[in-house]
Amino acid sequence: METATSAALRHPEKAALPDNPSPRKPPWIRVKAPVSPEYHATRKLIREHALHTVCEEAACPNIGECWKDRHATVMILGATCTRACTFCNVATGRPDLVDPHEPERVGAAVGKLGLKHIVVTSVDRDDLDDGGAGHFARTIAAIRAAAPQTTIEVLVPDFLRKDGAIETVIAARPDVLNHNLETVPRLYAEVRPGARYFASLRLLDEVKRIDPAMFTKSGIMVGLGEDKGEVLQVMDDLRAAQVDFLTIGQYLQPTPKHHAVDRFVTPDEFETYRKQALGKGFLMVSASPLTRSSYHAGDDFARLKAARLGAAAP
Repeated sequence: METATSAALRHPEKAALPDNPSPRKPPWIRVKAPVSPEYHATRKLIREHALHTVCEEAACPNIGECWKDRHATVMILGATCTRACTFCNVATGRPDLVDPHEPERVGAAVGKLGLKHIVVTSVDRDDLDDGGAGHFARTIAAIRAAAPQTTIEVLVPDFLRKDGAIETVIAARPDVLNHNLETVPRLYAEVRPGARYFASLRLLDEVKRIDPAMFTKSGIMVGLGEDKGEVLQVMDDLRAAQVDFLTIGQYLQPTPKHHAVDRFVTPDEFETYRKQALGKGFLMVSASPLTRSSYHAGDDFARLKAARLGAAAP
């Protein structure tokens, strides 16, 4: 947990808010501190290439496991977001200028890590005319050049009011296009005040309209105050947009200034959600307390391709 001072520096818009106490974590949500040599080697490589990762910036609980396996989710376009979502630990403020050499550094790091699959995400960049879409495209191209065997998953922002942005990313041909809805529509004003639920749905629908063969993915958190009926409605909305892969994970409060944890959803409830989502037609569903968008993404992509082939078989 961050100190009050460090939290205020990362999240100045939250500094004056009252603290939201977080309930004690149940046994199924606790993880071990990262100590493996592979974790430290991955951390060193990330530092050498001056890259940001959502693993660190968003305080992901799975960082020890993922970095031990040399899996990292690279965060491009800087480490400062123009949005102020109440669930997110990424710093909020005025971003730096875009680094034109970042795509090549990402490509070089992917090549050195020898990854079969890489996830590339970003902060929101509402200050850019294209929301950063062109930078995504250049990063995809740089990875293809440095590591042609690596499959690429992009976790994109909503590109709200950025005409042509999602088309630019699609044209770069990532293997998976992910955009998270994060929560149910009723909670958007509290949790994602700068976003619009139906704009995010339209973005996912647009991907399939332009390229029906591209795999699409989206995720939500639970434990923010939603009810089960609302979660099921989000599943229906995503299936209407032909989304292939759904992730559902437990919301964890980064600091006392962030949105409060309403409750810890049990593993049995996650399993019920998983079965219900599969029944609604998703090709893949990952639902567990520690599920995150990029958790086991490479293995999941292999299963996703197999599931499509299985569904298409006579």
